[in-house]
Amino acid sequence: MGSNLLPGDYDRFLQEVKERIRGAQIRAALAVNRELVMLYWQIGQEILMRQQQQGWGAKVISKLAKDLQTAFPEMKGFSRTNLLYMRAFAEAYPDEQFIQQAAGQIPWFHNCTLLDKVKDPEERRWYIQQIIQHGWSRSILTQRIESGLYHRQGVALTNFNQTLPQPQSDLAQQVLRDPYSFDFLTLGHEAQERDLENALIRHIREFLLELGVGFAFVGSQYPIQVGGREYRLDMLFYHFRLHCFVVIDLKTVEFEPEFSGKMNFYVSAVDDLLRSPVDNPTIGIVLCKTQDQTVVEYALRDVNKPIGISTYQLKHSLPEPLQGNLPTIEELETQLNILLVEVEEGRDLGEQQE
Repeated sequence: MGSNLLPGDYDRFLQEVKERIRGAQIRAALAVNRELVMLYWQIGQEILMRQQQQGWGAKVISKLAKDLQTAFPEMKGFSRTNLLYMRAFAEAYPDEQFIQQAAGQIPWFHNCTLLDKVKDPEERRWYIQQIIQHGWSRSILTQRIESGLYHRQGVALTNFNQTLPQPQSDLAQQVLRDPYSFDFLTLGHEAQERDLENALIRHIREFLLELGVGFAFVGSQYPIQVGGREYRLDMLFYHFRLHCFVVIDLKTVEFEPEFSGKMNFYVSAVDDLLRSPVDNPTIGIVLCKTQDQTVVEYALRDVNKPIGISTYQLKHSLPEPLQGNLPTIEELETQLNILLVEVEEGRDLGEQQE
């Protein structure tokens, strides 16, 4: 072999080495983040204890911040605002094991966002698991919180328990949301179904983000041939975690019982025409403007195909339970303080893992 010729497997070897290096970089960054979050938690615990036992006030915290910044000029994150976050962090999570196994796995400023915007401990823990699982950036996390995702996940009316085997039925139930938040659309009250469909296509990235992880867009007005006639599916997706096709039928009116019969037909057709032996049963989602729970339950009772009924909300018509998730003046002021901290520190520690 000439000196200028590379071994035949060189490219594959190079790729493997690059993947190992990237993997090591990610593991190192995660380890640094865990240590940083644990350090902040320990400092917060000490501050909290002294405030409770010795009555430390705001002046002591300001003095501590100044002295730490002087002692460790090369380290960032010792501003007064960040010390107060450390205290709040320690108060919210008294269990050190939880810090090691969960909260320490996400960036620091993700934790600060959760402290600001989520008051319920169980809801906060749920968002932490979602961040770990899906790698959300802080901006996506904020959007998910403000849209009330925790309260919308897995609550759609479906017949999955009767039509899908376990654990497929549980996973499919968790995939659906109600209502879906289309706050990225600007549609009037008189918008028709095709208007809604076209708007979603124009904003397909935002629509996929709202649908959740795992959805892949197959097509709109997707044609299928049944009995010599052509029918068109409003929107067709494939879900890679469920391993199945998902048919979405868009309605700009209140749910009507005949919608489930039409969807049952579509799902049966996709099962016969598109589904492969390795795919799970196709799922149908009827997406309506409004719905009556009793009508939906009757409409789905004897349907033998897996169908879910959800609603959607536009930005101007968010339901009351979600209105409270919009940022308050106090939350906006807190976010401004965070931005000032980030400018002071020269970098956003939380965005290192995005």
